[in-house]
Amino acid sequence: MSVRLLVAVLLVQLVLGAGFVLAAVNGFPLIGGGDGPSARNSAHAVPTPRLNRFFSGRAYGDVRAQVALGPRPAGSPASRRLGDRLRASLPNGRFEGVPGGLRNVVGHLPGSRPAVVIASHYDTKDIPGFVGANDGAAGTAAVLELSRQFRAYRRRAGAPELRFVLFDGEEVPAGAPEAEFYRHGLRGSKAYAARHRREIRALILLDFVGDRSLSLPREAGSNPTLWARLRAAAARAGVLHAFPTRPVGEILDDHTPFRLAGIPAIDLIDFTYPPFHTTGDTLDKISAASLDVAGEAVFEMVRLL
Repeated sequence: MSVRLLVAVLLVQLVLGAGFVLAAVNGFPLIGGGDGPSARNSAHAVPTPRLNRFFSGRAYGDVRAQVALGPRPAGSPASRRLGDRLRASLPNGRFEGVPGGLRNVVGHLPGSRPAVVIASHYDTKDIPGFVGANDGAAGTAAVLELSRQFRAYRRRAGAPELRFVLFDGEEVPAGAPEAEFYRHGLRGSKAYAARHRREIRALILLDFVGDRSLSLPREAGSNPTLWARLRAAAARAGVLHAFPTRPVGEILDDHTPFRLAGIPAIDLIDFTYPPFHTTGDTLDKISAASLDVAGEAVFEMVRLL
């Protein structure tokens, strides 16, 4: 080896070594990208999904943007501003009125009827200081990112129409008793189910899907056949660890009006989330890795429906 070549090799090794040290100090980038808390920084590390179709970093950014608006109870100025942003973000976005002056935000991608609905709620509980990072923002962010990914994905001929619906008025209004949740809450989903029940083949609801210790068992109100397809998709995506086999009791949520209308519906919700309906439901409780788990499983399931 010539002296000139030897010097060149040594210089390359020095540059590569310096780059490796710098990466080790600052943290190696995650596959799939992300600008939120990652699995390696979480007290509850989440295995990396086998598939990579859901951009969790962008979804985490959507959570952060919602939280920055502050509390967003249904009908509030902050909720109206958020609704305007969501309509602009969804494919073919539009508003659909809900009794009481509220607005569901609806997007769609064309396909065969009946349609598959991917949904969440975008309002927050009417509690002073409650920003709903998980209860409202996380599910909404996941639906937004799924809509982006399916808009770019070439679906097979004959695939069903996809609707992305963000319900308004899931929470009960201030002063209404929680014991009468079904009567006073779920305003957007009840209105949508009543208006469109004959057009829908299945509904997939994403609610508490961002918390760091994510666990998504089937709640008793979720359709068993549809849930089995979700778990199969989670296994293919490499995220089955977040979908335990043990069921939990029924939870009244935005999927309930669809179930009562005879539409197969499932609810992805980690109802063991400790800051539930407290001002502790803040951005630091959310993990981009958890959003990725839910997003990858739902994408893999829906693309084969």
